[in-house]
Amino acid sequence: MSAPKTARGLEGVIALESKICSIDGTAGSLVYRGYDIADLAANCPFEDVAWLLWTGELPSGAESERLNSQLAAHRVLPPAVHEFLARVGEHAEPMSVLRTAVSMLPLYDHPLESDDDPLTQSIRLTARIPTIIAAFERRRAGLMPIRPLTHGSTAHNFLYMMTGSEPGEAAEHIFDTCLTLHAEHGLNASTFTARTVAATLTDLHSAVTAAIGALKGPLHGGANTAVMHMLQELESNQMSPQDFILTKLEKKERIMGFGHRVYRTIDPRAVILKELLQALSDEQGGSVWLDMSMEIMETMTASKNLYPNVDFFSASVYATLGIPADMFTPIFALSRVSGWTAHVLEQWNDNRLIRPRAAYVGPSGRSVGSTHTDKRPS
Repeated sequence: MSAPKTARGLEGVIALESKICSIDGTAGSLVYRGYDIADLAANCPFEDVAWLLWTGELPSGAESERLNSQLAAHRVLPPAVHEFLARVGEHAEPMSVLRTAVSMLPLYDHPLESDDDPLTQSIRLTARIPTIIAAFERRRAGLMPIRPLTHGSTAHNFLYMMTGSEPGEAAEHIFDTCLTLHAEHGLNASTFTARTVAATLTDLHSAVTAAIGALKGPLHGGANTAVMHMLQELESNQMSPQDFILTKLEKKERIMGFGHRVYRTIDPRAVILKELLQALSDEQGGSVWLDMSMEIMETMTASKNLYPNVDFFSASVYATLGIPADMFTPIFALSRVSGWTAHVLEQWNDNRLIRPRAAYVGPSGRSVGSTHTDKRPS
């Protein structure tokens, strides 16, 4: 009897139904709850987008005000988490630090917070992850963490807590847009991980901790860091971007930031990020990252018919905002926690344990007696 047909990496398999996100890889469209990503990026702050992902609707004025108040109220970390961040040391890997700190949070919740509904827990977690990331970045730079503000957006607070200076409107707007673009992307590896873990009816923090572990892998969340390292390598040598890329292609090296498991054309998020990078470049009187990125994009499109994904231009945007390359993936988590938790809420709304089967292709008919001497005590 032949083995059942399998789909490596579950490619093309429809595992569940969801009302959260729609992706058309051929047309290059990304839709959150019926709203095109370009529409949301242009017209809604990240907080409203998170509410949309969680509830299915954009918030009313009163709901938006209440959400911002809740986020501001929950940004402060428990002292024990700050003690952990102070001890880990400057050489600790940022995603490992984030994963551990998130798993610690429920240990220090107020008893009443432990019984909060999942939506309130999602809001609290979305408020605290930026503080964790900013506090760790300050600690490893030999600086004291900055207490979060009791006002302002997630983007404003994060940039303030990391740099010590309140950001200008342009920087806040650009970073806020980046958070919206990274907030959700269907049943990707980390989101599927979160839903699989949540389907066991464990707690929200366990599901998000598992998702962070999945995002930590270089095939999922680390691509924009690799893009930045490539741009820095290019900047340090004398080759043109075109020759640099063609040389790498001749050596069969993978060019990070291009191609996507879903999109067959340019990633719609990359289109918006390219515009943001252009705006930053214009504001600063030019950008070497923009010039190099545009020539690399043209070379990859002409030679391999591959288009940029979200990681390609986000690397340059974050670097221009002064964010270290190894913090790009934690910032991905800062935004994606809204999508992870939205999927957990949806999973719990109509839960079924996720339990696929594997097609066994190993040996059969073996006998211990024919290959091993009996070693049991007599």
